[in-house]
Amino acid sequence: MNERSRLRAERKRKRGKKRRFLLLLLVIGLLFIGYNAVQYILALNQYSDDTGKQDFDFSGEEVKGKINVLLVGVDSRGEEKSRADTIIVAQYNSDSNTPKLMSIMRDSYVDIPGHGKNKINTAYYLGGPELLRQTIKENFGIGLEYYAVVDFKGFEYGVDELFPKGVEIDVEKAMSKGIGVELEPGLQTLNGKELLGYVRFRQDAEGDFGRVRRQQQVLNILKDEMRSVSSVAKIPRLSAIVTSTVDTNLSKAALFTISKDVITGSMNDSESLSIPVQGGYTDQRYSGVGLVLDLDMEKNRQAIDEFLQ
Repeated sequence: MNERSRLRAERKRKRGKKRRFLLLLLVIGLLFIGYNAVQYILALNQYSDDTGKQDFDFSGEEVKGKINVLLVGVDSRGEEKSRADTIIVAQYNSDSNTPKLMSIMRDSYVDIPGHGKNKINTAYYLGGPELLRQTIKENFGIGLEYYAVVDFKGFEYGVDELFPKGVEIDVEKAMSKGIGVELEPGLQTLNGKELLGYVRFRQDAEGDFGRVRRQQQVLNILKDEMRSVSSVAKIPRLSAIVTSTVDTNLSKAALFTISKDVITGSMNDSESLSIPVQGGYTDQRYSGVGLVLDLDMEKNRQAIDEFLQ
């Protein structure tokens, strides 16, 4: 074989090797897509009929340079209307990579547009996330573009799917009343139902303030745990759980931005604020409403403006 023939044969061999490599990549890619699709469909079928997911109207207000989300936790138990058990304003700025979580106590006494004064969680009962958005805007001056309503069952499913071995928590005291589980003090591993009980407990001297503190603690722990490789591999099933149990108008672009920064580890630890702030309320009781937190609006709005800039 002359030199020209040898070179021609060598080029042909390399082209064949390259084609086989590309074919292998294509097959792996198709298998990966197929696996993800199967996992998504299986999880969608598994969780789709188990929660009271609803569709809501929401007139979101864009906030330049920031992603502002109204997070609402509800225990619908199949009911069409329910009060908000958890109300959080979550803000994310992709330039600073720092999430901010502002929890609003559900017993905060506020003006509800068109309905007079009442506890803020009543706004959700009367008009869903849209009326709650209007209430937060009118009382605290915060514009909200997106919302996410999370049923408690969805929270349990998500934790158990993402952390099948549980989440390690140092439980500071015995907890049982009103949460459906019994927790003993000390470092332990909690499943989805137990972790939900941990963040919902409020039958102690701290009341709602302690509950909000634990919610913010758990959100930070879950964010950090989601950075693992095993968590990334579960994205298809997690996506199905979100689709089935979370009602939201979050855009794909917003979800991608937040998810990317969580998974890559570029998201910083979150900053937290609770409303009302210390010294920014008094305990009052009103006829037909019950015990409430009567807010010093000027003091609380100043704290919010400084926190959210």
